[in-house]
Amino acid sequence: MTIPNQPGAKARIAPAGIAFLAVTSVGWGFNWPVTKYLIGYLPPLTLRGTTGVIGAVLLAILALLGQTLHVPRAYWPRLVLAAILNVGCWMVLMGFALVYLPASEAALIAYTMPVWASLLAWPILGERPNTLRVLSLVMAFAGMSAILGSNGFAASLSKLPGIIMALGGAIGFAVGAVLAKKLPLDLPPVSAAAWQIGIGCLPVAIVGLLFEKSNFAGLSSNDWLLFGYSTVGQFCIAYVCWFAALARLPASVAAIGTMAVPVIGVAASAIALHEPLGIGQIAALIFTLAGVALATQS
Repeated sequence: MTIPNQPGAKARIAPAGIAFLAVTSVGWGFNWPVTKYLIGYLPPLTLRGTTGVIGAVLLAILALLGQTLHVPRAYWPRLVLAAILNVGCWMVLMGFALVYLPASEAALIAYTMPVWASLLAWPILGERPNTLRVLSLVMAFAGMSAILGSNGFAASLSKLPGIIMALGGAIGFAVGAVLAKKLPLDLPPVSAAAWQIGIGCLPVAIVGLLFEKSNFAGLSSNDWLLFGYSTVGQFCIAYVCWFAALARLPASVAAIGTMAVPVIGVAASAIALHEPLGIGQIAALIFTLAGVALATQS
């Protein structure tokens, strides 16, 4: 989800880049209903932590085929910080958010991240907010208000813990994205992803396996297929395609392209999980996408 600085970001739009971006959007979009479904069978920390650790190992193997996993000593503090914010907080908070929220609504709140990043750029990077950034914040709050009001007052109160956790995950990710510009990691992209996912997910997996009650033996063959998708599809295929897209597309195009993720997540959740898709959800989708579009253009 992050948009790293790309020296060659002004290159022409390559068709292969659009194809890679499409694979990324589909991979990440479908993962929202998949994760929501699997949380019904595995507890949040165990599910998010184990899929992340396995995905990190697979990415590390892939990185060794053409890159290096070596990290200079001076980069370790910022690498660990990035892993905590971009991965650890995200995995934990979004995992628990899915306990309280439909996958579609969790995805919408999660993808307000560019809005918070554009605002956090002021205190961290000294980039003063302009009119577009203020409007993007208004749109983001309008989207969350539509989520809160979509199913009545009582249902809205029951969603509050999930909304707070999803919002915390999005803001934590945004802090990590902005700090990545202030303290960049000069590492090969796949290697950087492998380290961040591994460092961020390992403690989550350990805590989950120690303190949560997990029944892996009770998973059906279809459940294992979805578990494999959440591991390989999300962390390996989608991430590799994401970095391949960034190498071929301007960063602004890639940022706008990721707006397809919540759209796919909302549609897939409605079809696969029979989640509601009424006026409230559609309004939330419109407001959220409008906010993200304004943030990425500011």
